[in-house]
Amino acid sequence: MTSTIILNDKVIHLCSYEDEKVNGLYKVSVEFNVTSDDYHDITTLLYNGTFDVNIPEQDLLFRGTIHNYSTSITNLYVKDQIGKFKLTLLEVSHKEEE
Repeated sequence: MTSTIILNDKVIHLCSYEDEKVNGLYKVSVEFNVTSDDYHDITTLLYNGTFDVNIPEQDLLFRGTIHNYSTSITNLYVKDQIGKFKLTLLEVSHKEEE
């Protein structure tokens, strides 16, 4: 199983990973746990919306944007909490970047 994804140089350890091609572009769906200690950093990162996506174990590197996002818990500011985040990223076509 693919165990890590890197978004803008931030390494995230995964619980699950799936990828597929949609209209010639990569679509990656991942799940990962976020602790109360990491909550602020992860949510601040995700607010960017578009990322340099690196999946080393798949030799996959692309520019991607959030297609879908959800979390099992909305307030991880409480100490020792863990939430499961689900994130789907869609590769940005070169036309969209121009």
